[in-house]
Amino acid sequence: MAAEVGQDGGARFTVLGLLAIADRRETAVLQPSKPASLLAALLTRPNAVVPVESLQRAIWGEEIPATAKAALHSCVLRLRRLFAKYGISGSTIEALPGGYRMAVDAHTLDLLEFRELLGRADRATDPVAELALLRAALGLWQPPVLGNVHSDVLHREEVPRLAEEWLRTVERVYDIELALGRCREVLAELRPLARSHPSHERFWEQLIEALYRTGRRADALAEYRRVRDHLHDELGVDPGPALQRLELAVLRGKPPTMPGSPPARAPGRHPAEDVDTAQPPAPDATTAPATGEVVLAGLVQAGLLQEGPCGQYRVTELLRAFTRAAAGSWARAPGGPSPAPPTA
Repeated sequence: MAAEVGQDGGARFTVLGLLAIADRRETAVLQPSKPASLLAALLTRPNAVVPVESLQRAIWGEEIPATAKAALHSCVLRLRRLFAKYGISGSTIEALPGGYRMAVDAHTLDLLEFRELLGRADRATDPVAELALLRAALGLWQPPVLGNVHSDVLHREEVPRLAEEWLRTVERVYDIELALGRCREVLAELRPLARSHPSHERFWEQLIEALYRTGRRADALAEYRRVRDHLHDELGVDPGPALQRLELAVLRGKPPTMPGSPPARAPGRHPAEDVDTAQPPAPDATTAPATGEVVLAGLVQAGLLQEGPCGQYRVTELLRAFTRAAAGSWARAPGGPSPAPPTA
């Protein structure tokens, strides 16, 4: 059985930043090397048997030398000697049929501590307690993740998987913060977060919602244009449905979500999707009526107008259908002539 490293001030491994081994005396950041790549490959799949072939790819890439089997065994021996320096049992790396396994737990590996905190947060019934656990989990991250490990395979296959866990956790943190009404408080965090992840639309949704709910409508629309332009210029795509619905809610002056409790964890659903159901935001001196430019942009976004050259607009078939349907419903004003319906 592996030694209980990490408990009572014992040694501990980190992968949510630079690959390192730490105890109460010092932290040893590993230098880029084949043993370091081997250790990272084992720690990113903790307590699982990692096949020899996967470990060889992590160390040598796709061109595995004929001597890889012996060299892999040599790397294991070097790691065990390093572990001995920190009082870690050599059996922490277990040789099993078909591969090797790294025996660790939440006390000995930051990745498992992170996941344990997420589990506790998921079971929390109080949103404030859940938020505290999630922020504690995020506090374990010290990027760049595995920045001292020179393995293209790990950075292509394992690091993005870990980054996805971080992204989902950050999203949940700000969902709760917004649900608790802390819009002004999180703006200083959301703005640089969205800027540093320009293609991650959920962060922009949260930033735009926080701006709008604090009365900063013009700023909210400016942020929408920023992410829209980035997605168009860099990826050749339009914003997703949730962002588009949120922009329309801001254009129309409708309230975004202001739930009384943190949003449910239903997959694929975000607070921005419920923009029509909440109470309006508190009045703010910076709130201004929509300008003609904003109205035109809203009509284009809604598919009612098509923008042409030289600032001209063309009515779409959808708007024509609306006007035809409305033509039969105009009521005669008391004592006056019937108002004419709008013409296309």
